[in-house]
Amino acid sequence: MTFHYRYRKQIILGISLVIVLATTISSIIYFYEPKKEKKIEKVAVEKIKKETKKEDTEKLYMVDIKGEVISPGIYELPSTSRVIDVINKAGGLTDIADTSVINLSKKIEDEMVIIIYSEYEVNNWLTTKQEEEYLQEKCQNSEESKIENDACISDNAIENNETLININTATKEELMTLSGIGETKALAIISYREKTPFTSIEDIKNVSGIGDSTYNEIKDYITV
Repeated sequence: MTFHYRYRKQIILGISLVIVLATTISSIIYFYEPKKEKKIEKVAVEKIKKETKKEDTEKLYMVDIKGEVISPGIYELPSTSRVIDVINKAGGLTDIADTSVINLSKKIEDEMVIIIYSEYEVNNWLTTKQEEEYLQEKCQNSEESKIENDACISDNAIENNETLININTATKEELMTLSGIGETKALAIISYREKTPFTSIEDIKNVSGIGDSTYNEIKDYITV
């Protein structure tokens, strides 16, 4: 009796078992691979999203800082930076810098211009009420230098009536410190109030040549 004949049942059983195992393993691989691919695809998408978000966060802006800083110039900073970060990047403030009219917490923008004024410049402007108004106008958009200071405190920096122009009593020169008010409009305001005193700041729109546009520019600077 040969070996194969003697153990044929065991051999047949073993072969059958191998076939069953091979079939089972193939089925597992068949159903597992698509899930694995989907998992890999999901991970790849999440990675792209994170990288995109990171790129947005790390976007760089070019900012020009002038005036009373140690090293004025153009600097490149992350888009999440603030004005104070630009100042620090420029070596910090000089001994005569005055940041009382600057918003240090303002977020930077690309191509932003920041001007840090000296104590002398600020104090000189703040000598009289008229000069206070001039400071705000110059700070936001200098007519002399045509340089806009994007770091200036907003119009709401003037918060009490002592710094506002009273349109019922202001002189021609005081009225002319208001944005958009030249000599002609200043005289028109004076002429109007001599006949009909203003009872509210909105009444100034009744003056010839002063419409909504001009009113919106000066409403935070006037009182009655």
